[in-house]
Amino acid sequence: MNTVSGRPAQTAVTAPADEFAAGQDARSGAETSSKMRAAAWPLWIVLTLFWIYVALSDVLYSRSMSLSLDPRGVEHYFASWEARALQHVFLYPLLVGAISVSLRVGWRPVWRAVPLQLALALGFSALAAPFLNIAVGLLNPHEAATFTGATSIHAGLLALIGGHDRPYMVASTTSFLLAYGFALALATGITLFQRYRDSELRLATMERAWSGARLAALRMQLSPHTLFNLLHTIRGQIGWDPEAAQSMVVRLGELLRRMLAAGESDFCPLADEIKFVRLYLELQHSRFADRLQLTLPDASQVPNVWVPSLILQPLVENAIVHGLFGDSAPVAIRLDVSVAADALVLVVTNTVAAEHDRRREGIGLRNVRERLAVHFGSRATLQAGRNGQQGWSAMIRIPLLYDGP
Repeated sequence: MNTVSGRPAQTAVTAPADEFAAGQDARSGAETSSKMRAAAWPLWIVLTLFWIYVALSDVLYSRSMSLSLDPRGVEHYFASWEARALQHVFLYPLLVGAISVSLRVGWRPVWRAVPLQLALALGFSALAAPFLNIAVGLLNPHEAATFTGATSIHAGLLALIGGHDRPYMVASTTSFLLAYGFALALATGITLFQRYRDSELRLATMERAWSGARLAALRMQLSPHTLFNLLHTIRGQIGWDPEAAQSMVVRLGELLRRMLAAGESDFCPLADEIKFVRLYLELQHSRFADRLQLTLPDASQVPNVWVPSLILQPLVENAIVHGLFGDSAPVAIRLDVSVAADALVLVVTNTVAAEHDRRREGIGLRNVRERLAVHFGSRATLQAGRNGQQGWSAMIRIPLLYDGP
């Protein structure tokens, strides 16, 4: 009974899922078809304009030749301009169909594509003369007897199987073969350009997605070791200073909240960034109250500009880690903000032991350098190195962003 009763329930759950998936596929297919139709419109507009140009050129050429051979304007040698125009109207749907098939066939594999392309080109071009005969027969049946050599009033329709001699057929086919070749080259060029443009758009979209993921990873690169040390310090203070431990927990929660909020956007106001750095350094000061000396600018006095989110945190963390390394002396950490020549300058300095030698660039500096390269390219710089015998400084120079990203 349990097995039997379970089947309808499974069907009831699966059916809506299948219907939802089918609906998603249908919507996806409809969107793809809509995009394809939108992309095809420029091609057919250009192709139509090209064919109008071909028709006008043919009409004007035949008219001028007719007048040069017979100044009286009696078109015994060339069809009338109305028939020429109607011929191109008849040929236009065939041109669109042939070009569409040609673009779908493509040119590979060569052994199969080339014969098909030639068949399409010759088939279209060979129909030019019969369609001219049809146009002449429909517009002026009496002229058709002179132009096509037929005597029936329906000479234009019968011209599909008779009429002009072979030299004229060859000349007409050759002329329209060249026109078809230009139309195919034009359509192929437009199609290739559209594909190139679409590939560039897809590449740009992928680069933006990759850059976003990369920046998100870099922004969230707060050292787990630092968080572990902060938690360890809080645990140690719970027993003998519960109020201080509680205050540190509140600050740590605020730090994590600000870090998560900063991870949702690429840029933030400089004042908010300094508040985050101040909160982070105050937590570190709770651990090393007897060794850290902090000097930070007032957030209300800094320029009203925007900076990449969490751009200073790796630098101050770097200053704490390497300032305290191998030395028991107090460490002074200072953050300076200034504006010089349309650029924002951020400088983080700290004291280090004289014997401390940093020959390799750490994770924090690489983090900042990569983020600056992603955001600003060569317009931003990061310079880090010794600042005297017992000092180290890291200076960021970025363009001024007054109106946000």
